[in-house]
Amino acid sequence: MDAWVRFSAQSQARERLCRAAQYACSLLGHALQRHGASPELQKQIRQLEGHLSLGRKLLRLGNSADALESAKRAVHLSDVVLRFCITVSHLNRALYFACDNVLWAGKSGLAPRVDQEKWAQRSFRYYLFSLIMNLSRDAYEIRLLMEQESSACSRRLKSSGGGIPGGIETGELGGPGTPGGGLPQLAVKLRLRVLLLARVLRGHPPLLLDVVRNACDLFIPLDKLGLWHCGPGIVGLCGLVSSILSILTLIYPWLRLKP
Repeated sequence: MDAWVRFSAQSQARERLCRAAQYACSLLGHALQRHGASPELQKQIRQLEGHLSLGRKLLRLGNSADALESAKRAVHLSDVVLRFCITVSHLNRALYFACDNVLWAGKSGLAPRVDQEKWAQRSFRYYLFSLIMNLSRDAYEIRLLMEQESSACSRRLKSSGGGIPGGIETGELGGPGTPGGGLPQLAVKLRLRVLLLARVLRGHPPLLLDVVRNACDLFIPLDKLGLWHCGPGIVGLCGLVSSILSILTLIYPWLRLKP
């Protein structure tokens, strides 16, 4: 299994590049269709997209072992919420890759009797569950960082002799100059929370990148499963953006969210 993990790590960069090219072809094909390009050119772009997709599936052979190893490491995390989210996410990724391997065998002709539609739906279902767990983990980390930032701001203001503006750490709005009425107070409170969120994300680029990447990826299984029809243009754009962000985490490892 360790050998498979090392092989998977070596092929990860190539898979990300193929993924970016695949979704770029999807976006390009949608643009060509909207602008009335020739059917022959559209067909060539679709064929190239299909070849890149099949090549990615080949590069992902054995990634289930990598996902299972990651799940085994996540089990030992001290934080219960992180342990649950990360472990369940990796387990769903392992199942997604396993279904993807079966799908590759069917598309390559090694197992012609494979019901490709059924296995594709299964793989996207596990992919969706994995992304939901990733976004849940992101939301939990954002909440922790916002609480830490709010507490630190409160301590700084108290040590300097100033008041706590608008109750940013408690959500209370009892400060001077706070507009009266429920709706104005709610608007001020929401504005303070949004400013705090922006400050936290600006100070933690790996978390911001992970949120954007998972949010973009979420549109892909939602469209493929028929839960939310986004169209090939949106899917291609979101897939391209998330692929570029994934490549950045390989080029600059400090941008990768840990653990």
